[in-house]
Amino acid sequence: MRLRTVLAALLLCVGGWAAPAALAGVDAEASKACVECHDAEDLSDSSRHAHSHPTDARTPGCTTCHGPSPGHVKKPAGAPKQLPPDITYGKKTASPVAVRNAVCTSCHSKETKRMLWAGSQHEAADIACNNCHQNHTNTDKALARATETELCYGCHKEQRTQLARPSHHPIPEGKMACRDCHNVHGSAGPKLAKKDSTNDTCYSCHAEKRGPFVHPHEPATQDCASCHNPHGSTVQAMLKARPPMLCMQCHTPHVTGGVGAVGGQPGVFTAPRVGVPPAVGPNTGGRNVVNTWQGRACSNCHTQVHGSNNPATTNPTPQFLFR
Repeated sequence: MRLRTVLAALLLCVGGWAAPAALAGVDAEASKACVECHDAEDLSDSSRHAHSHPTDARTPGCTTCHGPSPGHVKKPAGAPKQLPPDITYGKKTASPVAVRNAVCTSCHSKETKRMLWAGSQHEAADIACNNCHQNHTNTDKALARATETELCYGCHKEQRTQLARPSHHPIPEGKMACRDCHNVHGSAGPKLAKKDSTNDTCYSCHAEKRGPFVHPHEPATQDCASCHNPHGSTVQAMLKARPPMLCMQCHTPHVTGGVGAVGGQPGVFTAPRVGVPPAVGPNTGGRNVVNTWQGRACSNCHTQVHGSNNPATTNPTPQFLFR
């Protein structure tokens, strides 16, 4: 009965007390007839849903979304049963996605977060609004941060796997949600990123990586995803590969004084033997395969991988991102 009371108040609002211009063509009487059959017995309580505020002039009625549906309100003569509503939203609905989405966008297209829905990846994939959203309930999973991620996992199973890896953003822990980086209703950026680029989206939290730097690292200024997997990785810092292998995807590995596995020597530094000169000598600067390949590898020396503000022109050479 509670739902019936809420719907009745809702429909009185639509019926003429505060009907907005967008609802001028709504058949209020047809909407009022809906609550005669559809009550708490077959619809869950939606009294706290955003569409259930009778004092808000923008509140829709039944026919706003489902159409007048005269054949559903009253069984046509000779018909074996009542016809379905003009527009339905169930899993087995015959209403096309474009028709269902047009109902939602008739009110929501002017909102800034949804202005780029047309042509977006989800719209192009024929995703309907009701694939993610529920109206006749107080627990719309898409609107709650605690349940939003699990909803996205329903389609994005690869991202579920990535976020289960050891190094990941704290989304499984509930400290972040998909919406913190993505605008699912459309974006000018790649992969529905909230900002116009991947980097600008990352800088929302990682402002210290923005720069500007006197000596920037070009890949870091172009696309953070060149080195990082933003959903998760088996390598620390969500890197796509462990250094130095990651670095060597762009940089030719250098050999210091002939020292190192890349110089044709064994991959482990050995102590000098009689008659064999030490591998580390005056020409190697103390560098060997240990600090080239182990530990943090390249970043043992090149610590400022995002960019350096080193003002020196020599010692150390600033463009090498030593400090």
